[in-house]
Amino acid sequence: MHKFSVILPVRNGGEYVKACVESILAQSYPHFNLIVLNNNSDDGTTEWLRQLTDERIELHHSEVSLSMVANWGRIKAVKKNEFMTIIGHDDLLFPDYLAEMIALIEAHPDASVYQTHFNYIDDQSRLIRVCQPMDAVQSADEFLTCQIFQTLDSTGTGYMFRSADYERLGGIPTDFPNLIFADYALWMQLILLSYKATSPKICFEYRIHNSVSKLTNGELYCEAFEKYILFLTEMKLNHSSVRDTCDSHGHRFMMYFTQSLSHRLLKTAENQRKLSVLAFVKRCNELASSFIPNKSFHPLWKWSVMAAVLFDINGFSRKLFWRLKGLER
Repeated sequence: MHKFSVILPVRNGGEYVKACVESILAQSYPHFNLIVLNNNSDDGTTEWLRQLTDERIELHHSEVSLSMVANWGRIKAVKKNEFMTIIGHDDLLFPDYLAEMIALIEAHPDASVYQTHFNYIDDQSRLIRVCQPMDAVQSADEFLTCQIFQTLDSTGTGYMFRSADYERLGGIPTDFPNLIFADYALWMQLILLSYKATSPKICFEYRIHNSVSKLTNGELYCEAFEKYILFLTEMKLNHSSVRDTCDSHGHRFMMYFTQSLSHRLLKTAENQRKLSVLAFVKRCNELASSFIPNKSFHPLWKWSVMAAVLFDINGFSRKLFWRLKGLER
């Protein structure tokens, strides 16, 4: 008999967290507990959680307001069952999620990560789309290749793994700003222990609205991207399969994010950043020299990157760009 811990970090979850908790408690498989890390919520979430009497709920309340990163960092400190999964407070589990995890574990006892397919929903719980298809078995280099080619939908919700592995790896890395790319780093480390097994059944829903990743400003996103590239560069040293994947496709990955984050940075107001687009592009060049040392990397040869640099030269050109994009500043 396997036991699970569902871990729910939350601050001001509103009505979403109520639906989330109800979906967890409605699991058909009975052997689990719900560990709630309540980050000093002041919107009624705290009071609602405290009136719940279900013995499967374990509430950890912070008396002071923590950053999201610090609240997620508390996951390491709580006692967990054999297997654990983390869920966003606005996401939903289907009643057979844990039952499907049992089936996966029995079919793949040597896997280190388990997952199912899922739906994307909007703020009104309406279906946006189903996730992209995933292979039944996936290695870390295959997982990374799918990330690079954007043939993989990956979220912070839905992954199941052994609590002992989570502890051994040090938990989700908390040095990533707003945990952007931190989940990818965690999934990579966990999958490298063995492999990921995935069920074709749709067993949870991930909500897309004003998420942290959408609201994180350009400079912090650039910092998080740098952390992830440094992480992958380190992984290359110890894992030949990761090295081969990065050597084969790392140029594509670097160029995509240099371009997209240049424009994200350009859209960020001056009072929310100190980093210029040109400085970011130069930093990407430096990162590429160690990440893909045998590949020529010239992002300024790409017209969209050069355009972002030119628009970012002064306040007048930036305001022109914002006006062209219909942005209010």
